[in-house]
Amino acid sequence: MELLKGLPLRRTFLAVILNLLALSLSTTALLGSYWCTGTQKVPKPLCGKTKATQCIGVPMPPDADSSNVSSEDVVHYSWETGDDRFAFRYFHTGMWLSCEENMEGPEEKCRSFIELSPPAERGILWLSLGSEMLYISLLLISFILLMVEMLHTGNPVCGLKLNAFAAVSSVLSGLLGMVAHMMYTQVFQATVNLGPEDWRPHSWDYGWAFYMAWASFTCCMASAVTTLNTYTKTILEFKRNHIKGYDESFKDQPQHQQCFLQQISSYYDPKDKAFHSVSEGVDFYADLQQKMLQQESELELDEVLGQTIGEDRC
Repeated sequence: MELLKGLPLRRTFLAVILNLLALSLSTTALLGSYWCTGTQKVPKPLCGKTKATQCIGVPMPPDADSSNVSSEDVVHYSWETGDDRFAFRYFHTGMWLSCEENMEGPEEKCRSFIELSPPAERGILWLSLGSEMLYISLLLISFILLMVEMLHTGNPVCGLKLNAFAAVSSVLSGLLGMVAHMMYTQVFQATVNLGPEDWRPHSWDYGWAFYMAWASFTCCMASAVTTLNTYTKTILEFKRNHIKGYDESFKDQPQHQQCFLQQISSYYDPKDKAFHSVSEGVDFYADLQQKMLQQESELELDEVLGQTIGEDRC
């Protein structure tokens, strides 16, 4: 069974690694708050004992008593005008939270991005979150199926079925992930234009979590292609061995394994019809396994009948 334990096993291992990488990247991106980063233009606070930088200074006349100067006179002596009265604070936003730099302290201020988004776009944002969670769930299912396939190598028919289901799960998860990323981009751009005035960014760009999410999508689709390649490569190996006349190599195998390999090879004779889809291949192996069981039972029945006829003749 070197054919079933050689190259297909290595390709399955590669698909598992890509699937695990996609799962890790997507989970980190979903929990992170660095999908988009930028700066916000906000008025500078007044300078005080706890704030000495990025603030509006209040110069006092040297011969004036601070107790006799009103707040209106104090503002009159501020030399900062125009853009000098504004500061640019850093912010970063994810699917769940939006955090910005606190101009009055070292800690950041975080708000829910769902509440910041326009009411008309919140439905799309919730749909994006649901698609992202479903994307991760299908990746996890595909990972479990691939692991079971690697550990359960005794039955090639079950292994090919698991391989086909893992490939379908990976393709569906990749499509959901792509849709979720595009919907979040649409919601963020709408929030930039229609969001609260104290949050609207002056300039922004995509952060590392956004690129990590798309890298996860790439690894997911690569895992799906590798899984499908494992399935089709196994079928083509059987066909190639039949065409080149490697039937002698099957003689060292047990009787049921010889029957399995020979029937697969005869099915892919050049005169027969070509293979069309994954579902047809899975159905073919299920029917083939059932026919093998029927043939074994018929052979046992023939042996019993032969022994009975021999005893009667004696």
